[in-house]
Amino acid sequence: MKLQKVAVVSKVGSKESEKAAREVSKKLLAKKSTVYTISPIDVQGAKKLEALEELKKIRLDLVITLGGDGTTLRVFRNLQNETPLLTINVGGNRGILSEITFGEIDDALNQIENGKFFLDKRTRVTATCGGKEFPPALNEIYISRANLTKTAEIEIKFQNDTVKQKMDGVIIATPSGSTGHSFSLGGPILHESLDVLIITPVAPVYRLESIVVPDEKIEIISSHDCNIVMDAQVVKTVGYEEPIIIKKYNKPAVFVRLKKRGLRQMSKLGF
Repeated sequence: MKLQKVAVVSKVGSKESEKAAREVSKKLLAKKSTVYTISPIDVQGAKKLEALEELKKIRLDLVITLGGDGTTLRVFRNLQNETPLLTINVGGNRGILSEITFGEIDDALNQIENGKFFLDKRTRVTATCGGKEFPPALNEIYISRANLTKTAEIEIKFQNDTVKQKMDGVIIATPSGSTGHSFSLGGPILHESLDVLIITPVAPVYRLESIVVPDEKIEIISSHDCNIVMDAQVVKTVGYEEPIIIKKYNKPAVFVRLKKRGLRQMSKLGF
């Protein structure tokens, strides 16, 4: 891969991550790359952008993230095309989506320049309500009751089947998100390459297990106003009985991988 145009993004509010981002930017500039940084990161020779959203206007060869999973999710949501990410865990917790640590950056850049890598494409999902499509999510979309004093009756339609029950909410998780909130609620861990989604009810009145379905259209209708939460970062409120359509997003999230691993996210959980 030619590293002609590369963006470097740090974790918001992390001095450790910001310092690492400056060092990575300097390494790329030494390789004659055009480097884009996001405010407050300012490196001589690099092009400083004021907001992450500005990346949508630039055709990049690579984005390097330095942070945890939250940083990775935030960046993917602000990319227009299938730009690949090299994810470095700096100041994150487990960094389930991360590929390397900061100490491995030199070897990683050399591998990428010499073509010793592969691209890992992950399913994303998006929600539509009232004709408006909301930002895509890599891990999950959570439909939750907006009024915590009322229990909503939620109807879930997929293929030719319907499930209807009172519950606090429902999570629609991708294979990448199967190790997140869905897993905490007893959902299965899926191989990241599968073309399926997980429907995980949240606190149903009568016990209801997770359901694994093809990554086709899922329709959800709530008897009360509800929140649509994308990757625990973006929240939109919709009215009661408004159909919410969740389906596979037309552009996957693309990771740069340096080693082939089976169930790589499961290994990050310590199994």
